Amino acid sequence: MDLIQWILIIIVAVVVIGTILFFVFIYNRFYRLKNSADATLGQIRVAMKKRLDMIEQLLNSVKSYAKFEREVFEKITSLRAEVFKTGAEGLRDIDNESRRILGNILAVAENYPDLKTSNTVTDLMGAVKSVEDEIARQRYTYNNIVQEFNILTDTVPSNFVARIIGMMKLNYLKFEEEITIPPRIEF
Repeated sequence: MDLIQWILIIIVAVVVIGTILFFVFIYNRFYRLKNSADATLGQIRVAMKKRLDMIEQLLNSVKSYAKFEREVFEKITSLRAEVFKTGAEGLRDIDNESRRILGNILAVAENYPDLKTSNTVTDLMGAVKSVEDEIARQRYTYNNIVQEFNILTDTVPSNFVARIIGMMKLNYLKFEEEITIPPRIEF
């Protein structure tokens, strides 16, 4: 074999090894992002369950002031069970329903001054606010991971790897925030 054949063999080998290394890098990147998204979604589920637990505790604290139907307690129990069974899309429905229930409880608390000053209710309302903030942070993190993942599935050349390994775009978490009610500012 002459020098030109050796150079061609070396060039082909470098191209093949480079292609394999690129594929492995992109493959690992996809799975790192997918696993990060799954982990963050799990953290959101835990926070949503924690929120539902606190809503139930709030319900127990205010039920002496207002009559809450048994179906509200049953709804919270079913939502809590559903949190770990549903995907990103179903979490939006759970979020909407738990926000509705929480809004009803807060409305009751507003109507009863004694209830608003109760340490238990105040502490629980503060804890719910903290969990709300945690859910918002985790949702932001999840959506950033999904955005990076989806960009990889859409852009060349990583989209070829995505097709080969069967990666599909992930869904963003879209929770409906209350935007129809203006914020109340108190001094």
